[in-house]
Amino acid sequence: MKQENTDHVFYRSQVKVLPEIDYGKGIYFYDTLGRRYIDGTSGALISNLGHGDVRIAEAYFEQAKKVEFVHGTQFSSRGVKETAEFISDFAPGDLNRVYFVSGGSEAIETAIKLARGYHLSQGNVQKHKIISRWQSYHGATLGALSCGGRSGDRHPYTPLLLNFPHIVPCYCYRCPFGLNPKQCNLECAWDLERVILQENPDHISAFMAEPIVGATLGAVPAHDQYFKIIRKICDQYNVLLIADEVMTSLGRTGRWFGMEHYDAVPDLLVGSKGVGAGYYPTGFVVAKENIFQSFKKGPGKFSHGFTYQGNPLMGAVCLKVLTIIKEEGLVQHVHELGTYLMTRLEELKQNHPIIGDCRGKGLMTGIEFVKNRETKEPFNESVNLNKRLVDEAFSRRLILYPGSSGGMINGKGGNAIMVAPPFIITKDQLDELLSILDGTITTIEKQVMA
Repeated sequence: MKQENTDHVFYRSQVKVLPEIDYGKGIYFYDTLGRRYIDGTSGALISNLGHGDVRIAEAYFEQAKKVEFVHGTQFSSRGVKETAEFISDFAPGDLNRVYFVSGGSEAIETAIKLARGYHLSQGNVQKHKIISRWQSYHGATLGALSCGGRSGDRHPYTPLLLNFPHIVPCYCYRCPFGLNPKQCNLECAWDLERVILQENPDHISAFMAEPIVGATLGAVPAHDQYFKIIRKICDQYNVLLIADEVMTSLGRTGRWFGMEHYDAVPDLLVGSKGVGAGYYPTGFVVAKENIFQSFKKGPGKFSHGFTYQGNPLMGAVCLKVLTIIKEEGLVQHVHELGTYLMTRLEELKQNHPIIGDCRGKGLMTGIEFVKNRETKEPFNESVNLNKRLVDEAFSRRLILYPGSSGGMINGKGGNAIMVAPPFIITKDQLDELLSILDGTITTIEKQVMA
């Protein structure tokens, strides 16, 4: 008999019945029926320190006993100041002014407005458009969705979206220009200059991109030289560079920030997810000093805000999270285990013909599946491969992160999953995860290749 939701929650899926969570501990979840699951994706690349960390809960509790909330225009707090200092100390280059919000989409909206406000302060009143990339994801609010390049998410709301232009992605496995990434001239990066000129440089405020594209492409890193060229183009046309590091910031890639892999410093860097590690909803934008000074010397304020931004509970939790990551050397741990994980994924690739590509950095990895490895032909959308893989893994008590169905290849088709466990995972636990993943792929492979 088919199950149905009988409670009063408006779920994302109105037809799927979810098991009820009881508690989490370390890299594991436990539901109310006592079943244990490996959290193979840190929730949504957010629970970087795993689950049930008493130290963070105590930091929350101790702050809540003192004061739970103040409005951000009336008071600051020690935790907020020290969290901003921590982020500033580890951020690339001269990024050193941190604006806190409540999540990733809010942070993207904030970066869009900061870019506009900066150009207004410089007298560039026409600069308002944000260029971003197809096959990207920047959030679900309307401004963020306007920047995003995930076609399936955009189509229902197209009449509501801003007229923001897009360029091709940096997707070496499926180069939009059909070039070899070892010999190409990075046409995907120079596409930015083409669109800036086509749209009129006087109208372009910023370019936004993820250092490693998350779920939309399944952990696709940029070419090593990509952001150096992007930085050069942005400087030439007075366009701000916004790095969307909602997923990649604060250790996920084996460096404190994903942009460190590319030796290019953005003007604005957006972070979220891992800064609160799931224990408090937080987002932030860290800006270069000259952008901060443009507001200070100009209007004297940034007319933008959210109720819960920068509150004392947030500060206490985030400071504890970041302190644990630093003191326990978890960024280096992620780098080391990430190297091991990629080696093991390449071994899986040799054993499974439906694996076309394995990629990523640190503990942010992706696997792309194909019907034919030589031609890179994807499976037909009717096969519903992403869902089958994720559902099979779930039945084996492993949680995987599905790539966006129907959005990888020119907005249609393609299949990928992400493997991105918490920073605290051990090598033995990673081996357990990979064993289940191997069995999952074996089962689905037999079904779809029969």
